Amino acid sequence: METASAVNTLRYEAEKCANCGMCSDVCPHGVFEPGETAASLARPEACMECGACAVNCPTGAIEVESGVGCAYALMLAALRGGEEGCDSCCGGGGEEKCC
Repeated sequence: METASAVNTLRYEAEKCANCGMCSDVCPHGVFEPGETAASLARPEACMECGACAVNCPTGAIEVESGVGCAYALMLAALRGGEEGCDSCCGGGGEEKCC
């Protein structure tokens, strides 16, 4: 069964999960939590689309389009010395789904 978030590009297939815990370890926003037989999506709406979970998943159970969300906007702002931040990806206003 595939689980998808309505507010970002995160896709997770629990039946592919090896329950290694890497997604929980590398996610900066606690999107995943360890489970008994597979990781669980604890806070899918908190995903900032950095891609760390997908890159570190040995079974390919996680997919996310990194570079489309807040993480990308914040990195660009830091590299360019600009003020873009989340305003450039979420329409401003500090929306909770963003960061």
